[in-house]
Amino acid sequence: MPALNASPQWLESLVQQVYAYLPTWLTANLTPTDAADFIVWPLIQIGVMLVAVLTAVAYLTLAERKVSAWIQVRVGPNRTGPLGLLQPAADGIKLLIKEDVIPFKADKTVFTLAPIISMVCAFIVLAVLPYGPHFASITNINIGLLFILSVSSVGVLGIILGGWASNSKYPLLGALRSSAQMVSYEAAIGLTIVSALIFTRTFSMQGIVEAQRSLGVWFVLFLFPSFIVFLVSVIAETNRAPFDLAEAESELVGGFHTEYSGFRFSIFFIAEYANMVVVAAIGATLYLGGWYVPGMDWVAAQFPEAYREAVLTLLGVTAFAIKSGAILYLFIWMRWTFPRYRYDQLMELGWKWLMPAALANIVLTATVFIIGKELGLVRSVGGVLEMEWQGKLFFTVASLLSMFPILALLNAINRNSKSFNLRAQRTTIPISTRKVKLSPGVKTA
Repeated sequence: MPALNASPQWLESLVQQVYAYLPTWLTANLTPTDAADFIVWPLIQIGVMLVAVLTAVAYLTLAERKVSAWIQVRVGPNRTGPLGLLQPAADGIKLLIKEDVIPFKADKTVFTLAPIISMVCAFIVLAVLPYGPHFASITNINIGLLFILSVSSVGVLGIILGGWASNSKYPLLGALRSSAQMVSYEAAIGLTIVSALIFTRTFSMQGIVEAQRSLGVWFVLFLFPSFIVFLVSVIAETNRAPFDLAEAESELVGGFHTEYSGFRFSIFFIAEYANMVVVAAIGATLYLGGWYVPGMDWVAAQFPEAYREAVLTLLGVTAFAIKSGAILYLFIWMRWTFPRYRYDQLMELGWKWLMPAALANIVLTATVFIIGKELGLVRSVGGVLEMEWQGKLFFTVASLLSMFPILALLNAINRNSKSFNLRAQRTTIPISTRKVKLSPGVKTA
């Protein structure tokens, strides 16, 4: 992967000093500048990113328990440390020292590798997320969005293998549910991204942010129906309530991780919350401008030139964290607000509601974009879209109005689908009038 930006001057000087003590055969084909730009500096960025994300994942569990307590009018964790802030550390220590149990006749190799696969796939995609401008992002590849979708889809293998290797029927059922669920909702996620690409014209995550920065507007205004479909789909994709059918304790005990204990269970737990961070970051990047906030360039320009890059980076990282945190809070809020779906309702929602809505949104977005281009409200200059306030108003109003034809389409599907139309179900269910012969001794009311 190419480095997004050059390493700092102080790091390059430090690498040059270290080169003086290294053998010639080791440094013959690599200059100090290349070593600093493509090895040392990315490793530093990856280390900082891992520490930040792991800390965020740990305290996301605490935030979920606190928010759930607030919603249910009770007291959350408040004993370990001030205000309960050391509770994640206590939970981690507890899971580390718990006994590690492997079920009898389980496939030990696969059983061990399954949680690792889930966690690795969740953390690999963090390398291409645009946390901020300049040195706040690790790398930028021109197919970053496709890379995230492809690697994230491999993570379901960890759940499937974990359920199969446990040699138990409940984890196996949870794994099968999860595979069907993720395949269904990945299709809807891919279709929502297509509508966003009409305006971004690039798969690069950093390029998507720059497209919104050049227009001076967030794409949620132009793609509001797509944003709604995306939110519902990623909640189901990450197995979060009310779509957590892969681990429904009411009928599957604990789902695919029923037989896992100790640190292996915590790895699945970390992977789930890391996936939540990833999809929240994708949503913030695609629809909420990523690290871009209108006016941040003006604020950075008020500082001396030597500090402008650092100030802009700090503002960008802060804005990105706030936007991603808002989406994560929505995930938590939905978990403790809505009841769990039945599995048939879950699959029907994905295929009969979200898929048609996403397809209709693509058609409407493309049609509105072509109309705006023919009216001269949007133009392409050097591959970058430009528009005045009239164009921004046009696309915003068109986005809100497109909700009505999409809802009309879903209503038509509802009227013509027996699985959704309860009245049609009641009129087509045959009612037997045949008398039932009772066993001797059974009395009727």
